[in-house]
Amino acid sequence: MKLFSKNVIVGLLLSIGFSVAQAEGDMVSPKEASVLTAEKQAVIVDVREDDEWNAGHIAGAVHIPLNQLDARLPELQSYKESTIITQCRSGKRSLKALEVLKSAGFTKVSSMDGGIVAWTKDGLAAQQK
Repeated sequence: MKLFSKNVIVGLLLSIGFSVAQAEGDMVSPKEASVLTAEKQAVIVDVREDDEWNAGHIAGAVHIPLNQLDARLPELQSYKESTIITQCRSGKRSLKALEVLKSAGFTKVSSMDGGIVAWTKDGLAAQQK
């Protein structure tokens, strides 16, 4: 029985480790996102609420609040073959948006690690509305 328990625990730990590694592969740093968007290799989809967007956002980003994303997926069809970087305030909602987009068939999707908080902390510009 002990051998079985150890194997189950090891299996669970490996599967958790795999999930973490997979999630890390879906992340880009704010500096990476800045370079990719400047070189027109990616588009940022900002999933924050209107008041957050109005307080400051990344130039060129597409604004679709997370709670509207499912209904507004057709607006992103022109980016289906492009790299999309989801972004929010700190990185939690953007991970949810990443999953929504992947479920809808978007294959080149990443989430910006740390959101706009990390973006501004890294000294990158955000514009006011």
